Amino acid sequence: PLTSIVNYVDLLKKEELSGTAAEYLAVLDRQSNRLKKLTEDLVEASKASTGNIAVSLQPLVVNEIILQAVGEYDQLEVIVNTFEGNLSAMADSRLLWRVLDNLLSNVCKYAMAGSRVYIDLGRRENRVVLSMKNISRDQLNISADELMERFVRGDSSRHAEGSGLGLNIAKSLMELMGGTFSIAVDGDLFK
Repeated sequence: PLTSIVNYVDLLKKEELSGTAAEYLAVLDRQSNRLKKLTEDLVEASKASTGNIAVSLQPLVVNEIILQAVGEYDQLEVIVNTFEGNLSAMADSRLLWRVLDNLLSNVCKYAMAGSRVYIDLGRRENRVVLSMKNISRDQLNISADELMERFVRGDSSRHAEGSGLGLNIAKSLMELMGGTFSIAVDGDLFK
């Protein structure tokens, strides 16, 4: 049914409607696309949490995938600090890309305007450690553990286009690759 709704909305957009009809169509377009994204996120969250995703671990240079992901978000000012040169890890590049994409997407939605994003990359105890931090636009009135749950967003008053699944998906994907994922909140600092 959702595919039909999206397709009929696309057909209506070609009709060049005006006035109130055009406004209604814009709402239908926005909300149907939001529902489509939510449905895709739900399916991915379910697959990730049950381990029902193919994982292909291969050596990859983490620095490169970080720089590629950051390049997709040219609207952000990102400071990448690599303290130990190029760092390789066993990871699935597709899944790691999704983790980074989820995190950077959250920054776009929830970071304080004009603030920077800091990404630190290093090695600790034979593991590659990536740390990303930014300042939240709104007060973070929720614990780090609650933020990791499904359908939870940092502030109940937020109206950004988000499902509240991004951090949960990122955590599940990291665990599928044998990694760990944690978040910390210190005042308005999100890490």
